[in-house]
Formats: sequence, structure tokens, C-alpha cells
Amino acid sequence: MQDTNVHIEKTEILSDNWYTLKKVTFTLHKKDGTKEEQSREAYDRGNGAVILLYNKNTNEVVLTRQFRLPTFINGNPTGMMIEACAGLLDNDNPEDCIRRETEEETGYKISHVEKIFEAYMSPGSVTEILHFFIAEYSTEMKITEGGGLADEGENIEVMEIPFDDALIMIDSGEIKDAKTIMLLQYLRLKNVL
Repeated sequence: MQDTNVHIEKTEILSDNWYTLKKVTFTLHKKDGTKEEQSREAYDRGNGAVILLYNKNTNEVVLTRQFRLPTFINGNPTGMMIEACAGLLDNDNPEDCIRRETEEETGYKISHVEKIFEAYMSPGSVTEILHFFIAEYSTEMKITEGGGLADEGENIEVMEIPFDDALIMIDSGEIKDAKTIMLLQYLRLKNVL
């Protein structure tokens, strides 16, 4: 473990509307013994969890499709993204969060989840740590249609896709979401399906 060579000088809140955008001024103590003052912006949206549901009997995975404004602004003509089920932790632990999100978004009530790793998804500008999970599902676990919560503005399409088709969708560019690609590749590397 490396000693901290950073001293926070000042933190300003630039926006606290949906999430919090901060401007942080800090002094960095460099390896050569010099100090340098820098200023960066960091977006704090809280930590999250993501899960990929898979069915060994049908060789399928559950993904979602929904509109994502940032992708639309950055050139995605429809703004629609195909993703693994995910959500913010809020005040829950990661396991409870992902069980709740799975039921809300996909309609599947799962009990056993397997945490496979944690990752910073965009460490240059976003504080979020994402907790990655996988879980096996079956048709008997479907208790609702899913689709998310209307009062949160969610309008989520639930998709059951053959695993091999999902991998082809990565190659074709139809799936461009990093967390989803990571989970699909994890199943592929571990020979889960």
C-alpha cells in the first residue's frame, strides 16, 4: 500500500441537482519531491451494483433495454442501450440492492447471488464503485413483468437472449455498455454457459 501523497486544499460543489458534481483543488506530492497544485471535477452519484442473470437449461441471459440520455447526446441515434440489470446502492448493501433491482427491472425474484468483483467504471471523473454479480435464474422465479418503477421514470424492456447471440451483439456493436460486456465476457471466460 502506498502512502497518500495528496492533500485536499478546497472542495466546491458545482451542482447538487440529480447527483453531486464537485471541484476539488489538491496538492500532489510527486515522486521527485516536488509539489503540484491541481484542480479536478468529480461526479458523485453513489456506488452501484450490476448483475447478469443466466439460465443453464436454456443457455440464455437476461438483459434490459432502456433510453440513456448521455449516449443520445454523444451520438447514439436512438439513445437506447442494452444492459445488464443495475442500480444504485442508496442505503442498501450491494447484495440487497441487486436483489431488489433484479425484481424491479426484470421481474425475477432471485435469492442466491454470486459477487465476482468490484470496479471503478470511470475513475478519471466518477467516484462510483460498481459491485458485479451473477446469478442463475429459471422461469419459475418470474413473479412480475419487470420494467422498473414508473415513479422513478423507468421504462425498461426485459430481454431474454441466447448467450451466443449476446456475444455476437458485442462484436456487432449492438451492446456497447461496459459493465454488460464485462459480465458477458466473465461468463465466457469461466465457461459458465
